[in-house]
Amino acid sequence: MKKSILILVIAGFLVIGLSEVQAQTTQSKLNQVELLKQFIGNWKVDMAKDTILYWDAKAFGTGFEGNIRVVTKGKIVMEGKELWGFNKNGECIGIQVIKGIDMVIYGLWFTSKNKYVYLPYNDISNPEKASLKREGEFKSPDMIIENKILNNKIVKTTTFTRVK
Repeated sequence: MKKSILILVIAGFLVIGLSEVQAQTTQSKLNQVELLKQFIGNWKVDMAKDTILYWDAKAFGTGFEGNIRVVTKGKIVMEGKELWGFNKNGECIGIQVIKGIDMVIYGLWFTSKNKYVYLPYNDISNPEKASLKREGEFKSPDMIIENKILNNKIVKTTTFTRVK
């Protein structure tokens, strides 16, 4: 009888303990739509001497539309448009069209409230195998640091600064 009670007590503690461990490791789901809104605004990147990238993102549905232009010595040398939003599966998809360059489709998701990853859409189902991706972090509401990663090596770091 004592053995049966002892086994039941131990089993009870294990069940309670396992549910506590599981509760601690389960992360609350991130609200991707709300986090994407952090991009809304006007941004600037100092790319090189006399060359600035301007990126303007305006709210559109659950995503945003963006305009990109690169200006060198006061002259627009590149420009493009973007449209970011969510598909029926809840994936954030971005389409970017740069004049004179083919259209590119991306997938993006936040891994925390201030960190995100984006990569070519055809790699979205297996991001570990993507040869090219970008990882960004909102260091503040007015600054993003983004790393371009090629074959698992950072090849470029870009700083976006919000223009008010």
